[in-house]
Amino acid sequence: MSYADQVFIAMCKDILRNGTSTEGEKVRPHWEDGTPAYTIKRFGVVNRYDLSKEFPALTIRKTPIKSCTDELLWIWQKKSNNVNDFDGHIWDAWADEDGSIGKAYGYQMGVKHAYREGMFDQVDRVIYDLKHNPYSRRILTNLYVHQDLHEMNLYPCAYSMTFNVTKPKDGGKLVLNSILNQRSNDVLAANSWNVCQYAVLTHMLAQVCDMQVGEFVHVIADAHIYDRHVPMIEELISRPTFPAPKFRLNPEIKDFYRFTKDDVRLDDYEYGEPLGKIPVAV
Repeated sequence: MSYADQVFIAMCKDILRNGTSTEGEKVRPHWEDGTPAYTIKRFGVVNRYDLSKEFPALTIRKTPIKSCTDELLWIWQKKSNNVNDFDGHIWDAWADEDGSIGKAYGYQMGVKHAYREGMFDQVDRVIYDLKHNPYSRRILTNLYVHQDLHEMNLYPCAYSMTFNVTKPKDGGKLVLNSILNQRSNDVLAANSWNVCQYAVLTHMLAQVCDMQVGEFVHVIADAHIYDRHVPMIEELISRPTFPAPKFRLNPEIKDFYRFTKDDVRLDDYEYGEPLGKIPVAV
C-alpha cells in the first residue's frame, strides 16, 4: 500500500463515520438536475506527505499526472484565467463565453506588487526569496483576494501555498517544505488531484532553486464527500492497493518557466480500474 492510499482511505473512513451532514440545510452547490448537493464533512483535516520518501499518488485509482500538472502550470506558469489556455475541461462550467473564469487563480498569480527589491508577481517573488532569502518565514502566495471576489466565477478552493526551507542534518542541499491551504475539498473528485499537483510544484521549485524536497502538508478546512459520491467512495476504499510509483522530473530544466506537462511522469505506476464518470456539483 502506498502512503497516499493509507492517508486517503483513513480520511474517507473518518469522514463517513464521524462527519456531519449538511442535508436539509441551505447549500450553494447543486447537481446538474438542480437538486441540492449535500455533503458529509469533516473540519480541519491535515495530511502530511514526505516527498523525499515517495510520491503521493493513489494506487486504488489513477491520478493522471500530466493532466493535473497541466492545470498547475496554467495557474502558476501561464498565470492564466482562460480555459482555452490548457487542455482540460474541469473549469468549463465556470467559464464565460470567452473562456474566462474572472479574476481568479492565474489572474491573481500574474498581478505584480511593489516590494523593496522591485516589482514581482507572486510566483516570481516565491522563486526570488527561495534563491535569495531561503530562511524567510514570509514565502507564501494568496489567491483569496477579497476585493476581487465579486469578479471571480468561483472563489478559490486551493487558495494559499506557504514555503519553508530547512537545513538537513547531513549537510546536504537545503530542504524545501510546503503547505497547501484549502478552504474546501471535494474528496472524491479533487483530493488526489490537488495533492499530486502541489507535490509536483514543490518538486519543480526545489529543482530550479537547487534544493531537495521535504514535507508537503495539506490543510483542508472543509473536507467533504458529496451525497452522490458516497457509494463510489465506499467501493474505492475497499479496493486492493499497490506500491507507490516513482516520480520522475526532467532534470535538465532549471528555469520554472520552461517546464511542460511532458517533463513529469510516474514510473512503475500500478492502479485500480477507473471509477467511471463522477458527477460534479457546481
